[in-house]
Amino acid sequence: MTPGLQYNEGPFSGDGHGFILCVVFNRSVLTRLARQVTLVLLLATAAGSGGFAAPAELKLPNLGESSTSMFSSEFEYQLGRAWLREFRSQVPTVDDPLLFDYLENLIYRLVTHSKLDDRRIELVIVDNPTLNAFAVPGGVIGIHNGLLMWAETEDELATVLAHEIAHLSQRHFSRGVEFQQKLQPVTLAAMLASFVLMATAGGDAGMAALSATQAAAQGSALQYSRGNEQEADRIGMQTIVDAGLDPQAAPAMFERMLHATRYSKNEQIPEFLRSHPLSENRIADTRNRARNYPRIVREPDLEYQLMRARVITELTSTPAQAVERFRGELEGTPQSREAATYGLVLSLTAAGRVEEAALELDSIWSASPDRLEYIIADAEIEMARSRPAQAAEKLSRRLVVSPGNHPLTMAYATALMKNQQPHIAEEVLVAQSKRRPDDPGLWYLLAEVQGLSGNIVGLHQSRAEYFILNGALDEAKKQLNYALKLAGSNFHASAKISQRLEDVTRMQEQMEEF
Repeated sequence: MTPGLQYNEGPFSGDGHGFILCVVFNRSVLTRLARQVTLVLLLATAAGSGGFAAPAELKLPNLGESSTSMFSSEFEYQLGRAWLREFRSQVPTVDDPLLFDYLENLIYRLVTHSKLDDRRIELVIVDNPTLNAFAVPGGVIGIHNGLLMWAETEDELATVLAHEIAHLSQRHFSRGVEFQQKLQPVTLAAMLASFVLMATAGGDAGMAALSATQAAAQGSALQYSRGNEQEADRIGMQTIVDAGLDPQAAPAMFERMLHATRYSKNEQIPEFLRSHPLSENRIADTRNRARNYPRIVREPDLEYQLMRARVITELTSTPAQAVERFRGELEGTPQSREAATYGLVLSLTAAGRVEEAALELDSIWSASPDRLEYIIADAEIEMARSRPAQAAEKLSRRLVVSPGNHPLTMAYATALMKNQQPHIAEEVLVAQSKRRPDDPGLWYLLAEVQGLSGNIVGLHQSRAEYFILNGALDEAKKQLNYALKLAGSNFHASAKISQRLEDVTRMQEQMEEF
């Protein structure tokens, strides 16, 4: 979980249409509603008021109905990044460099085989055990880590991600706004009100309000939404095939999702299914479409199974329970014995049983001596043994082979910090921040090591970057003002800090305009 901020937990709600704009609210923060449901309401409101209609750069040439949009990709990009800052301020997110790198690489693989033109993708991993993924205009893709608990193979996970990428490539958000603009004003107002309800009280309440207000318009909107879903299914499957993955994974994953809807009345339907409604017909269509492609039989992807083990370890209530779970798997026939053993290593380490963890790691490491997951697990065991110097030395040797590797770099900086070498850790992280400037976890760790090294100006600057990425812009300005005061007569540092203060002010103005 991303540290340092107080999060308000609440229901996850989609917009009820083909694309999903997942906004998280607690009723205690409803006073911020207008700003935080920006991505649901902004563009449609602007279309009615003319607030964003004048600038020519917001127009796109008509390339056919599926690619027509009244909003430029650059506008959507800026909107998506503003949304992401707000989103991070409301939900717990996952700071796991290994998991992040894996998912980022898988998404990149899919994007390169997709129809998405603007490939500036940003990933956010939500610390939530539910089945959900979402795409936000401007290239933000969100994944609940619980999705990996549902997807049994990498191909099944890729099916969900390819579907979300298809929503982005087909510009379903902007097209949806244009569709709404064609309706009567009273209908548009009713739809916007229903979107507010969906964001705060849940999808069912929003759809009920919409139905009660304008049943005929609801039918048209849902028909358009189903068209979006069918289009995303079709294009997403083509992406899967072009990426060399198994098209049969799509109906298999959809069937598992449909099974998830068969809960008792007291249980919640998974959030993904509220905004991506499934039916037997849709699954049958997907199954028939998959038959048009040759089936690709792949061995279970070890890296994916290792990531699942990491997620299981994180989502299990206690390390002791995780130990028991993985021992139980190893007594049976797990999908990957090596991954189950790796999960046991992580759980034993978290439980403080480091010698047992080291023995289990030795049993799988010899077959894959260069696997990063095992190298980092070994370093974590060394740090748990109060031997951070050995951990730092091992990680340093590996970084010579893989310079700039993010999970290795973060583990190395942590080992240096624990070994009372914060000055070196700071140098490592400052260099890495130039490669990964949008990583909140990096800025959080950098602030910590700068505090230990005595670089208080740098500490405040790094804290500011962390707060910026997490949507706490007022806090970011406070940190930058502290840094500016301490910079004193250092003209270069003062100029840099002043420029960043101006950047934050522009971000705040942008949010007010939205």
